[in-house]
Amino acid sequence: MTQEALIEQLAAIVGADKVRTDDDSLQTFGTDWTKIYDPKPSAIVFPKTTEQVRDIVLLANKHALALVPSGGRTGLSAGAVAANGEIVVAFDYMNQISDFNAVDRTVKCGAGVITEQLQTFAEEQELFYPVDFASSGSSQLGGNISTNAGGIKVIRWGMTRDWVAGLTVVTGTGEVLNLNKDLLKNNTGYDLRQLFIGGEGTLGFITEATMRLTRAPKNLNVLVLGVPELDDIMKVLHQFQAAMDLTAFEFFSDKALQKVLARGDVPAPFESSTDYYALIEFEALTETELDTAMTLFEQCLENGWVADGVISQSETQAANLWRLREDISETISEWTPYKNDISVVVSKVPPFLRDIDDIVTREYPDFEIIWFGHIGDGNLHLNILKPDELAKEEFFQRCNKVSQWVFETVEKYQGSVSAEHGVGMTKKPYLQYSRSAAELAYMKAVKAVFDPNNVMNPGKLIDL
Repeated sequence: MTQEALIEQLAAIVGADKVRTDDDSLQTFGTDWTKIYDPKPSAIVFPKTTEQVRDIVLLANKHALALVPSGGRTGLSAGAVAANGEIVVAFDYMNQISDFNAVDRTVKCGAGVITEQLQTFAEEQELFYPVDFASSGSSQLGGNISTNAGGIKVIRWGMTRDWVAGLTVVTGTGEVLNLNKDLLKNNTGYDLRQLFIGGEGTLGFITEATMRLTRAPKNLNVLVLGVPELDDIMKVLHQFQAAMDLTAFEFFSDKALQKVLARGDVPAPFESSTDYYALIEFEALTETELDTAMTLFEQCLENGWVADGVISQSETQAANLWRLREDISETISEWTPYKNDISVVVSKVPPFLRDIDDIVTREYPDFEIIWFGHIGDGNLHLNILKPDELAKEEFFQRCNKVSQWVFETVEKYQGSVSAEHGVGMTKKPYLQYSRSAAELAYMKAVKAVFDPNNVMNPGKLIDL
């Protein structure tokens, strides 16, 4: 099919004003936050309904076209990159929120609904959508669900998967499925909904989701603690978790903190500095919870696990303390970081992190290493910063050489090569370090059932 004929047929489905081929659009919608691959889509199409998505998929099957889903494009594994002339299906216009049910605490959302949009809607209903992360102001629910996004509240409220009551999807054959009917209890065989959650659009495209909401937390308080020794962070976690329910437990290194403080946007938490920091958030419904937290803090000081600390005295201070952790990704982006998003069970974090740190320090003596992550759920973010004088291509080539050693360590600790960022193209070569050969074969078989012609986000996650 010629490019002219393609544009004409896409326009017949969504309207001429919903098809773009200008260079700016191709560059913008053809990539995500990954800097490794250059975007080269053939066209960007903006459907407004499930039926239009279905017709686009049917057209792709008829003419052997490749489709790539595009949400907020905040992914870090090249899952939404169109590098080989694919048609990008952007869900920006499928952003309606409807059918709120106060009794069931559910709401229907189009795939293009921004995460923050749902959070704000929940607040207006005096409820809460707990999945939260730094990109909540631009990420879209379809992408969140397709990558099973996690974020900063997993220790209390779990992953995106835990909040999806029902899904409408268009499979790779163009069939529309309505999955789970929004039921809380539905013990009728295979839950196909779960295949599309975390499937990265390789089986089909999510067009609508029914999301669950919950009670809004009250009087959230934030503690930031300076922790000299890595092992002691886990002692602090155990001490606090044994006595109270935490809504977050985050970790970052002093190198990460110094990058954030250098911008001058937020003040240092306290005068002293330590190699590591823990950020703890908890709900204080009464003075008892605050007293408990302070007692635990004092015990950590007495045990020598903590050198200093501060607790928020206002919502503004709590927000500023959170920025010490949440501003890290944006702050270090100017160094074009090579990112690894890895995880192990919580109890294995200290030896695992030490092993990884030894490898990268040995192999990259001239690179700056930044650590942070959701250590309360075993998720660590390893960031290697590109020196200014080094070309991007050479930098990534050098980083790729050591990835095998990093992922061999992940395998040793029975961890995951991708905790929450997805697989896309960047992690696909390393799946065997987290998945057995039998699992990979079954994943390939599932792909063949739902997308036999390989039109749905080909080259991502798993190959036919």
